[in-house]
Amino acid sequence: MRRKYILPLFLLIQIIILKILPFFPEFTERFYSNGLYLKISHFSRILLGKIPFSIGDCIYSILILFLIRWIWKTRKTWKTNWKDNLLKALSCLSVFYFFFHLLWALNYYREPLFEKMKIQREYTDAELLAFTKKLIAKTNEIQFQITKKDSVKIVFPYSQNQAFKMNLNGYENLANKYPYFKYEILSVKKSLFSLPLTYMGFGGYLNPFTNEAQVNDLLPMYNFPVTTCHEMAHQMGYASESECNFIGVLAAVKNQDLYYQYSGYSFALRYCLGIWQAKDERIFKQLKQTVHIGILKNYQESQDFWKRYETPIETGFEIFYDNFLKTNNQKDGMEGYSKFVDLMVNYYKTRPL
Repeated sequence: MRRKYILPLFLLIQIIILKILPFFPEFTERFYSNGLYLKISHFSRILLGKIPFSIGDCIYSILILFLIRWIWKTRKTWKTNWKDNLLKALSCLSVFYFFFHLLWALNYYREPLFEKMKIQREYTDAELLAFTKKLIAKTNEIQFQITKKDSVKIVFPYSQNQAFKMNLNGYENLANKYPYFKYEILSVKKSLFSLPLTYMGFGGYLNPFTNEAQVNDLLPMYNFPVTTCHEMAHQMGYASESECNFIGVLAAVKNQDLYYQYSGYSFALRYCLGIWQAKDERIFKQLKQTVHIGILKNYQESQDFWKRYETPIETGFEIFYDNFLKTNNQKDGMEGYSKFVDLMVNYYKTRPL
């Protein structure tokens, strides 16, 4: 009889441990992120990386069907057997929660990247403005280099499968300077849930149980490289969305291919312009006037894409994911996506674009 209480009690113990873990980031960094996790992730990618479709998405589909079946079977027993049903549900949640953290999510509690790379977190408006102007000049330069006209948008010339393999070049170049960004064993796949992901407002996700990087294959292609690099950063054990945006941009701009560099720089520029739009409309308009029309056309392409799939579902999932991130030691929640600008501004203070 008492066995049915073991797993629910274990769930409570896990929650308590995870409340203590943020106080020991060095321990997590050393023994998990740079120890156990590397072995787990390498094994998963060796096992599943060459399979052309997403095993993780298939597993999720089966689990969803089992959940629907269980809810249907127990629908009439909740009044009479509510306690047993609740304990079964908590037991399943306990197992799920354990493997979620063991296989990947303990990375939420590792050392922050700004400490690891010795990058400041704060910057002034003047520093942001200087960086934004440099970013505009660089993005304009690459756009013109590719198209030979400042009014023509970038059209990505490679297939998605080609893009997955080409991402490795940027990570190889990045790892030459920062060995902890070394990416090994490719396991990046188009998500079988690309349409639902689009309605939810997501460009991709990492399956924490199979360590497959899933990319939404409906995305505008100029955005595809930096989105894929972002998900690959998650695979390497970086859980923070802001850090993965930062690593993803670096991996894209370090790529020898101009289309990849454009994807990285234009992504960072869009966030900087967004910050200025919220901060000072006058400065935003001045900055926007200096951006090539071709780049603005790419931004419009992206905006039109997401607008086509706008529903209340997206808002609901944004609220859910915001709270999910805050629960997992990411106090900025969804705002963390734009916080990578902090890292970018301070990183490039002493480095050329």
